[in-house]
Amino acid sequence: MAPKVVFFDAAGTLFDPREPIGESYARIARRHGVDADADAVAAGFRRAFHSAGGLAFGPGRPPAELRRLERDWWREVVRKTFAGLGSFADFNAYFDELFRHFSDAANWRADPEAAPLLESLKRAGLRLGLISNFDFRVNAILDGLGLARYFDSITISSEAGWAKPAAELFAAALKRHCASPGQSAHVGDAPDLDVAGAEAAGLAAILIDPAAPSRLAVAGRNARVAALSVVAEALEKMPFP
Repeated sequence: MAPKVVFFDAAGTLFDPREPIGESYARIARRHGVDADADAVAAGFRRAFHSAGGLAFGPGRPPAELRRLERDWWREVVRKTFAGLGSFADFNAYFDELFRHFSDAANWRADPEAAPLLESLKRAGLRLGLISNFDFRVNAILDGLGLARYFDSITISSEAGWAKPAAELFAAALKRHCASPGQSAHVGDAPDLDVAGAEAAGLAAILIDPAAPSRLAVAGRNARVAALSVVAEALEKMPFP
């Protein structure tokens, strides 16, 4: 039996920045008077990002408030990224340019296997959803990369009020499809967020791992694949009621 719904992570799974994040942060910072090493900036970003609370504010808030909260969350991450690396004469001007940079689909690159995979799953009659710890900008990015048209739902943590690996985020996405966890699978690149979250919510989980020792390994409702192109094969080998 095939799943009713297949969910995908966004950044790191379907698309990636065209330029490493540390390099983008550092390059744009130089235009604003801070000359910091890209590797140091990247390390600062990792610390700031992973120590931040979830990008999750909950339903019931008006769109304008959600957009403000998203920007404020990212502003604090960027501020902490540069702790000890330099001081901006006008940090808000730097942040505004950086936020616009990552809002533009031209600064992201779709995995070349993403569109063919999504197209094949849609042709097979599966419904597709996105579950992401991203903000509202993911909609424009997906659209600009030609991927938005494949998705029947987009569930982002900032609007849902829960961030991966919280099972509640997956439950919110399932509710939009009237699907049970047993009928559904989630595909992502992060074991601690995508796999752990999907398992906690009862979904089948497929981990994208380019360093995997084999192209495909399936163990019950868990699979590890070396590339997006192997996902359809993994789904065929996994049990769905």
